[in-house]
Amino acid sequence: MSPGRSRPSANLVGYSRSAAAYERGRPGYPPAAVDFLAATLRLGPGRTVIDLAAGTGKLTRPLLATGAEVIAVEPVPEMRAALPPGARAVDGTAEEIPLGSASAHAVTVAQAFHWFDGNAALAEIHRVLRPGSSLALVWNRRRMDDPLNQAIEELLAPYRGHMSAMQTGSWHVAFENTKFFGPLAGRVFPNDQSLDADGLADRIASVNFIAKLDETERTKVVQAARILAGGGGVRIPQDTEVLVADRLE
Repeated sequence: MSPGRSRPSANLVGYSRSAAAYERGRPGYPPAAVDFLAATLRLGPGRTVIDLAAGTGKLTRPLLATGAEVIAVEPVPEMRAALPPGARAVDGTAEEIPLGSASAHAVTVAQAFHWFDGNAALAEIHRVLRPGSSLALVWNRRRMDDPLNQAIEELLAPYRGHMSAMQTGSWHVAFENTKFFGPLAGRVFPNDQSLDADGLADRIASVNFIAKLDETERTKVVQAARILAGGGGVRIPQDTEVLVADRLE
């Protein structure tokens, strides 16, 4: 949910500024996706799962509901402070996980793997996982054939700067070259999000490169998001993708 790379200050500043907006405006995950995740990773009492780059705990909370022990690794203090008390919150990154080898039965990464140094992260995740366990990647993806999502993209585009690894798909390269994990496979679940003007403003304000803008420019973008929502609110068409890769011995 937030960058797990070895603390690039430019990325972390955006998330440190937007933790509250992130918690209010970002979507969670549908029960069907969480059930699939829990069943595939065999989560439950007596199992330990590391929620890597946990952000404010959007995935951490439903992981806790499985009865598993949840260790939430998050480098941004403001986001770490928002994590639920039932999880063990620790300061760390995907490339430097502050846990012992073979300490978890599963690792989850929600909204974040594209931020990582993929090769280093996979080696480190392999280290903290026990043999016979798995890594799960989770993303909420807006459906870009929808007019509202196209309008949101037009609002964001002038500030994006460059295509992210998420947009280009370049994050896949680490999995194509790795000796640590097998192929990714999973399912997609519908997860539309209904937001009023405040909610859409928070969702836009929580985007890392928007949060990093100076206050005048950021306010302009947030006000435009409110106008886009209108008086009756909006429904954002999106899906939740869950991908799982098994740890190789």
